[in-house]
Amino acid sequence: MSTDYQQAREALGLRLRELRLNAPDGRLTGTALAHRLGWPNSKVSKLELGKQTATSEDLQLWAEACGQPATYQELRARLAGFESHIRSWRRQLVAGHKPVQDAHNDAQARSAVLRAWESSWIVGVLQTPDYARAVLTRSAELHRSPLDIEEAVRSRMRRQALLYDSGRRYHILLWEPVLRSLVCPPSVLVAQLDRLSGVIGMDSVELGIVPLTSSLKVPPGTGFWIYDDRQVVTEVWHAEMWLDDADTLALYLRTWKTLRESAVYGADAVNVINAARRALTSH
Repeated sequence: MSTDYQQAREALGLRLRELRLNAPDGRLTGTALAHRLGWPNSKVSKLELGKQTATSEDLQLWAEACGQPATYQELRARLAGFESHIRSWRRQLVAGHKPVQDAHNDAQARSAVLRAWESSWIVGVLQTPDYARAVLTRSAELHRSPLDIEEAVRSRMRRQALLYDSGRRYHILLWEPVLRSLVCPPSVLVAQLDRLSGVIGMDSVELGIVPLTSSLKVPPGTGFWIYDDRQVVTEVWHAEMWLDDADTLALYLRTWKTLRESAVYGADAVNVINAARRALTSH
């Protein structure tokens, strides 16, 4: 969790405490407020100390219980401010996976130069429908989110039209284990590897593969996207992070450039892909 995010959460907690202590009908104790809301005392404490992220509903109930319902919009604006950077999967996936895919489509459509590093799976913009279906299904099962898989797959496939825009350039790095990871049935992965080989040589795409045998100056870490050197998008198990401060951007750009030093391209990249394909079909 980023320092900026935690600081914002703690600041919101201080504001909640202020509202509790300055209730119009008299100062409320944490226990009294918890009783009014039907919450455990620990929830009030965690929200005020910035140890738990409030929901919009939590904020509305808090403002009303403190006799200051008009402050809800202010509280909601504070929450929206730091949620725009840290987007929990629990909140994002309430409406399913399609809205998340649509958001990524919009972000990539607004960008001219896109850099990516991926160490876990093939990036969405290069996925086949069957591969996307397998990955999204497993994600939905993990997060116990609505199973709008076909709508999400169609949205992800629409992103691929951006590859044919002459004004856009994709610089994508994949770690070799991605080519061998059975996050889908073997036959689906074979077709996906064929798709990757076909991408090499496209005017708009520079695809590099970092072989397992390459010397790495930094650990592979998690995947991320950099959009026009203005925004980084990365994810962890519980959330997506959309980051735009200068120091963070500079760090991710240095990381990407360092990983790029270990990548192979063109015919050498095709050879790595073909070796992974042969390993699948030889069993």
